[in-house]
Amino acid sequence: MSLLVVGLSHRSAPVSVLERASLSADAQTKLLQDTVAAEPASEGAVLATCNRIELYADVDKFHAGVAELSTLLAQHSGVGLEELTPYLYVHYEDRAVHHLFSVACGLDSMVVGEGQILGQIKDSLARAQETHTAGRLLNDLFQQALRVGKRAHSETGIDRAGQSLVTFGLEQLALGTPVESWTRGKKALVIGAGSMSSLSAATLARAGIAEVVVANRTPDRAERLVRILSEGDDTHVTARAVPMTSVPFELTRADVVVSCTGATGLVLTADMIAAGVEGRVDAAPVVDLDAVAEEDARASVPAGQPPAEDGCPVDLPTVRPGFSVMGEAAVAGMDAATLEQHGAWAAGSAVDRRDAARGTGPEADAEVIGALAAAAAAIGRIPERRRPEPVDAPPRPEPVLFLLDLAMPRDVDAAAHRLPGVRLVDIESLAEASADAPMAADVDQVRRIVSDEVAAFGAAQRAAHITPTVVALRTMAADVVAGEMARLEGRLPGLDDKHRAEITQTVRRVVDKLLHAPTVRVKQLAAEPGGAGYADALRTLFDLDPETVASVSRAEESTEKNAQNRGPG
Repeated sequence: MSLLVVGLSHRSAPVSVLERASLSADAQTKLLQDTVAAEPASEGAVLATCNRIELYADVDKFHAGVAELSTLLAQHSGVGLEELTPYLYVHYEDRAVHHLFSVACGLDSMVVGEGQILGQIKDSLARAQETHTAGRLLNDLFQQALRVGKRAHSETGIDRAGQSLVTFGLEQLALGTPVESWTRGKKALVIGAGSMSSLSAATLARAGIAEVVVANRTPDRAERLVRILSEGDDTHVTARAVPMTSVPFELTRADVVVSCTGATGLVLTADMIAAGVEGRVDAAPVVDLDAVAEEDARASVPAGQPPAEDGCPVDLPTVRPGFSVMGEAAVAGMDAATLEQHGAWAAGSAVDRRDAARGTGPEADAEVIGALAAAAAAIGRIPERRRPEPVDAPPRPEPVLFLLDLAMPRDVDAAAHRLPGVRLVDIESLAEASADAPMAADVDQVRRIVSDEVAAFGAAQRAAHITPTVVALRTMAADVVAGEMARLEGRLPGLDDKHRAEITQTVRRVVDKLLHAPTVRVKQLAAEPGGAGYADALRTLFDLDPETVASVSRAEESTEKNAQNRGPG
């Protein structure tokens, strides 16, 4: 077995990189085809979810395989290899098996223990089978991963370690209030009708939401989801379908919005959301934001210095409080030329940031802004910092619109975080919220299950590796028996059928007894770590024809492929 996985996930890469690297269904198919066409790989499978992209392959060379798979991921994701490489992880052989089994059990999920990953693994296997890129190794691996995941959920309380991504997201929106109480009387807008959106709609309905409106680009799918919700025995929700063009209007009456589509651009812009809450936000204390911003900027400048300096392209009094005047938010929207001017000003400025005690200063800021300028030239925008410096921010009105964005790339404009009357929970904030979640005792039990299953899978693969050699040996022995019986008939032409059959059976029993102990023992030894060499020893000792062994392997693979094409019984 030479199993290799190269990938990136929410544990290794920021959400901004995962968004840009996300793969459409067509891109996944093309990636699979190019993977098996590459020289080091003979099999391939892609596991692509909202927070991970992984490419699995059976390779004959480790270093060449890593280089090829990394390059293919970069080419098909559209993210440059140099930019993507720092976020990639690599697992090989038993470590790769351990990784997939952990993923299947929910141990590597953003919310520990979520079970939706099993459906995504099943879809990945089906796609690899449809494109004929999954051979014996990946078929065995993914099918076993599904069994391990189901075992973990049935034998342990891993489900108690964390909720599904949908439930966890709703809990984050509810801010500690029980979801069933929080949803009572509310109206929900669900955008999309795929598996995650359907799960969200069903979860809201079971939680007691008063109304669910489903918007989808394909009306038939939206109508089908509405029928399922309306006919459910365990819910009493009012459900209706609307076209995507009705989303702006539905925003004005919705309390909760869940969006999970496959769109490559934003589905809900900040302007659409602001229009949706206009007139619904409770009056808040009037705060002079300009005065607050001016005071914040003045606090960032040493005594005696004016709040702005000649050559600074940033209008400091208008910088939103809570952000450094040299941070990402302050320069968001600038073009590269203006950023370069800002960088030059920062390099010679006397501005002393409040976080100077942490070892930063004008020189470090100039480097950051220079990097931002390069980012602007490369991707056409400046990433916005999500964690502002702590300040006394003006009070915000209570939310009237709750947004749950489960899409990757994101459906909802991140600027909605700053809109009054809006609370947004997205993949990035879910990752932050779940990072410190307590690990249940059941997690340790699942880890033991994973370790045991990895060992069993490795043993089975090693034992299967020697099976063609054992079959070839027994085939050779049968040929020897047949040859000797033919020679005996030439010497004893008068031998009757009864005696000929008795002699033949006797010779076969002798051969079987002689081969039984060695073949059973060699299978046992081959199943142990480091046992791959026993197949070679057997071929050498009995002078077996390599082509005969290979033909046995091809015959077994052909039988397995035919069984897969027929589907499960």
